Amino acid sequence: MDSSLPPETALSNASSASSEDLLKTPLHDLHVELGARMVPFAGYSMPVQYPAGLMAEHHHTRQAAGLFDVSHMGQLRLVGPDSAAALETLLPVDVIDLPAGKQRYGLLLNDDGGIIDDLMFFNRNMHDSANGGDLFLIVNGACKVGDIAHIQQKIGSRCEVIPMPEMALMALQGPQAVTALQRLAPGVNKLVFMTGGRFTVAGCDCFLTRSGYTGEDGFEISVHESQADTLARALLAQPEVKPVGLGARNSLRLEAGLCLYGNDIDTSTTPVEAALNWAIQKVRRTGGARAGGFPGAEKILAQLADPAAMLTRKRVGLVALERVPVRDHTELHSTAGAPIGQVTSGLLGPTINQPVAMGYVSPEFSAIGTRVNALVRGKPVPMEVSAMPFVPNHYYRG
Repeated sequence: MDSSLPPETALSNASSASSEDLLKTPLHDLHVELGARMVPFAGYSMPVQYPAGLMAEHHHTRQAAGLFDVSHMGQLRLVGPDSAAALETLLPVDVIDLPAGKQRYGLLLNDDGGIIDDLMFFNRNMHDSANGGDLFLIVNGACKVGDIAHIQQKIGSRCEVIPMPEMALMALQGPQAVTALQRLAPGVNKLVFMTGGRFTVAGCDCFLTRSGYTGEDGFEISVHESQADTLARALLAQPEVKPVGLGARNSLRLEAGLCLYGNDIDTSTTPVEAALNWAIQKVRRTGGARAGGFPGAEKILAQLADPAAMLTRKRVGLVALERVPVRDHTELHSTAGAPIGQVTSGLLGPTINQPVAMGYVSPEFSAIGTRVNALVRGKPVPMEVSAMPFVPNHYYRG
């Protein structure tokens, strides 16, 4: 996700809506003031890049700190003593045992085990213990209306589902993000990856987590729309920070090996096909204390138990052996010329200066080091199945 993640940033997913139909984030006027090129995305007018350009923005995030507007994404709360148990019926992950003050990646599934959306959820019970349960969720922008309706319909009788459309969301990402944010919010340096809390940042009341969808250290900051412009300007005033658009957000997350909903995962892919097994904790697997009990459990647990027999495709990383970018929807063939799959995301990785991609292949071609060909304009481009991430991640774990 964009998240991210998350995370959804692929420009191919941009909406075709006219500019009059597009929603605007609370930072829209600031983007225009900064010279951003605005594009339709997930129903919003969003900055794809600023005058510095995609490559410069990408490198600045890897080397210093980039500020992203991700206010198009959905924010909501699940409140009540049964909220964790209720949410756990919709996800194949451990919600109940997530400690207060911590965040986790989750997958919202349909009855066939397909991925409705990927999301992040945070246990805020430490802050609102009087409610007996308070989960904060961030979902993808293009999916948020459907996600909230789905959650309300499935578990709305067990907990209070509270959408938060009045909240903006920013991501401050990069190795110097903590340096910049610490000046404005002393104490944030004590957070570690996937933890968070309430902070006053430049006089703005924020809820932030040490997380993001770039592979770098960083923070995601939720703030009321009325304070978003003040917060963004305070962050951009820091010498380490520059604005970054959706274009670089996409290249950063792909180098980090992170899925983009709508490209790399969707309702036709299960978590096991998508190589997201790590997101399914032991307690929800066969033999675990709360095994199954989520949509598509029979299918997903069978795929986990016997992938060789149950999987027809698997998500893999790919590196091109020639300097030819391989884009989304490119067919993948065996070296003998037989169709074996398709690229779902692909571009020239700015950090490693090499074409990288991810896609789905038949399981017999999924081993690291396997040679395959991508069919680019009718010509085979040699690629090799690669481990992900393509660039080492730098999450701060203490």
